[in-house]
Amino acid sequence: MTYDHTRRACYTGYVTQAIVNNLAPLLFIVFQTRYQLPLEMLGRLVLLNFATQLVTDIVAVKFVDRTGYRVPLVLAHVLSALGLVLLAVAPAVSPSPYLGLCVAIVVYAIGGGLLEVLVSPVVDALPSPQEGKAAAMSLLHSFYCWGQVAVVAGSTLLLAWIGQDAWQVLPVAWALVPLVNMVAFLRVPLPPTVPDEHRTSLRALFGAPAFAAAVVLMLCAGAAELTMSQWSSLFAEDGLGVSKVWGDLAGPCLFAVLMGIGRIVYGLWGERIPLVPAMAACGALATVCYLVVCLSSNPVVSLVGCAVCGLAVSLLWPGTFSLAAARFPLGGAAMFGVLAVFGDAGGAAGPWIAGAAADASSAAGGFLTTLSDALPGDGGSGLRAGLLVATAFPLAVVALTFAYGVRGRGSVSTGSTGSTGSTAGTAGTAGTAAGGTPGEAAGEVERPIGG
Repeated sequence: MTYDHTRRACYTGYVTQAIVNNLAPLLFIVFQTRYQLPLEMLGRLVLLNFATQLVTDIVAVKFVDRTGYRVPLVLAHVLSALGLVLLAVAPAVSPSPYLGLCVAIVVYAIGGGLLEVLVSPVVDALPSPQEGKAAAMSLLHSFYCWGQVAVVAGSTLLLAWIGQDAWQVLPVAWALVPLVNMVAFLRVPLPPTVPDEHRTSLRALFGAPAFAAAVVLMLCAGAAELTMSQWSSLFAEDGLGVSKVWGDLAGPCLFAVLMGIGRIVYGLWGERIPLVPAMAACGALATVCYLVVCLSSNPVVSLVGCAVCGLAVSLLWPGTFSLAAARFPLGGAAMFGVLAVFGDAGGAAGPWIAGAAADASSAAGGFLTTLSDALPGDGGSGLRAGLLVATAFPLAVVALTFAYGVRGRGSVSTGSTGSTGSTAGTAGTAGTAAGGTPGEAAGEVERPIGG
């Protein structure tokens, strides 16, 4: 076994996370018709998924660097597989179907949260040139997209073949992926975690303005990506009147394909593309896509907006990881965990806010109702108004990315002359000598932004 096997296992780990994040939304139309669930309750399932991942991230931050990677990675895959099986079984045996769905989602969300905290720092710690780290991170995250493509396309076609009455086959079949990858993580070599005495403390991280900007950027990136991803299937069916098969393939499936292409492009040629301008451009394109989806009266144009949004958000999540990792090379798994907390918080809040706004716009009276009436028809779902409210997230990404880049150009680079493997004390000395902030002196290593 070599580190190449480790990379492949990490890639499959992100496929697993794509399964647990994207399978349930594909079944929203089944849950809505079979269990009579309103949009707000469906949005609450998304909120529960990412809120559970957020709590898991917070807990994992405290112990991952001390326990090592193997045990929590194996546990993550066990819980992911168990939760998927429960998704098929629990609604039928619980006091209420909705409670059963919630139990299943909590179980596999714990597995997904652990994967979010663990997989990125493992790949970041594998031997590779520092200048290629951002590209490697983007390539890793592209496998989340290909997992999403497989889930959307495979599930949609299989459901059309077997019929909605047999929907339980889907989660059981997808549970095989984490089960197989669990065996891989029992065997592959894993890098050591950053020792306590060398790791930049969380207190020092939160004391650095650059890290504060990174966590807010992660919050908005998660919301911008997941809001469109989670609601595009139902929007295509209820809002645009497209059949489920074509709605899923032209909406979330093409969204994931273009997101994967964007990440692979940056993974292959990212060393030549400045990261900050690329992220700002992606945020601007995402804003345009949200507006096209909400304002266009042509269903085809709206679906194109949904799909192209995948390309637009492709760099936001892995790019924020890379910005933080380059600035704080000794942050360890704890730093990735904190970023994952805020990414999951955005992923939880964004779809829920859009769903709540959609429901509110369907009520009589109020600003959102007036806004919904002014927008093209969406079958009475109110999702156009909900997604228009969510346009604030990609807009915030543009502003925050520019702010991060401006601060990076104004900082004194101390990391360009030293090794990324230096201790936190060495970095702290450099930061103090350079006149850095207290957070920088405690462990922030300034690096040129955008290269």
